Amino acid sequence: MSFLSGIIEYLVNLIDSVGYLGIFLGMAIESSFFPFPSEVVLPPAGVLISRGQMSFLPVFIVGLAGSLAGALINYYLALHLGRRAVNKLILKYGKLFFLKEQHIIKSENYFQKHGEITTFVGRLIPGIRQLISLPAGFARMKMSKFLLFTSLGAGIWSLILIYLGYVYGENAESIKSNLDIWTLIALFIVGIIIVIYIVIQKKKKSARNN
Repeated sequence: MSFLSGIIEYLVNLIDSVGYLGIFLGMAIESSFFPFPSEVVLPPAGVLISRGQMSFLPVFIVGLAGSLAGALINYYLALHLGRRAVNKLILKYGKLFFLKEQHIIKSENYFQKHGEITTFVGRLIPGIRQLISLPAGFARMKMSKFLLFTSLGAGIWSLILIYLGYVYGENAESIKSNLDIWTLIALFIVGIIIVIYIVIQKKKKSARNN
């Protein structure tokens, strides 16, 4: 535990030294295709908020802005390079970032089945969160909708991480266990949203047919 506390304190000091720009860059990297967890960035920022060394609103804004920046990188890669070119990149370099072609296919199939709302719920699903912008780019999703749904999903996730850091501070075990709980809650909510969305779409389809 002392080792874990030391790591948390190191990350807190690191975030404190790099400031808000570091939060933006960290979240931008996390939201793109690099394996850089947001759990490394926002909980330490939450600790600094509790100590009065940072303010909540700027942390939330730059964290969300970073998430949008990273998501836009993936979106434009998919939009301009296309499915085949992105797949070639993943096949060639994906192992460096723990990515496989199946991950992209799974994300794209999920997107095609459930439409634009997937951009929102996908931001709350581990393993899909960073990749959901790619099928949005492949489908040439309208930019205003992409930014709206991405902001909603990324904003909720950012609030959870900041809250955990603010409440549990340097207790790494508490942060991890509560993050697991909040992830399960998020997945449960995602499931409800998807079910409601599918029911609404079926009713609309039935009304059109009648």
